[in-house]
Amino acid sequence: MIQMLIKPLLGVATSAVSGYVETKKAKADLALTEIKAQKAIKEQQIQGKISWEASAVDQMKGSWKDELILICLLVPAVAVFIPSWTPHIKAGFEALHSLPDYYKHLLYIACSASFGIKGAKGAMGLITKKK
Repeated sequence: MIQMLIKPLLGVATSAVSGYVETKKAKADLALTEIKAQKAIKEQQIQGKISWEASAVDQMKGSWKDELILICLLVPAVAVFIPSWTPHIKAGFEALHSLPDYYKHLLYIACSASFGIKGAKGAMGLITKKK
């Protein structure tokens, strides 16, 4: 009678332990795969196969600058629909319009660089262009 009770309990305990072991193995395999991938990337960087830009983008994964710039760009676009804020937003854009051209171009370069867009060459052409 006791054997009839113990056998199912041992089966449950055995499956729980084997599930735990399989989970640990899977996590170890995942960690090993990530380490191998990082090693391969480093080797390719050393060999010059991966460009500096790709490496920089990889390093910026945890950066908050892109989100901040995106919020700053979206706030006026959304706030213009609030009637009491519309005059203030218009005044702000008029103030931005009155900024010197070189400062506008610097803002363009800074925002573009934050998003990983190579805009410095084009903006420099705007700065040096004679009117």
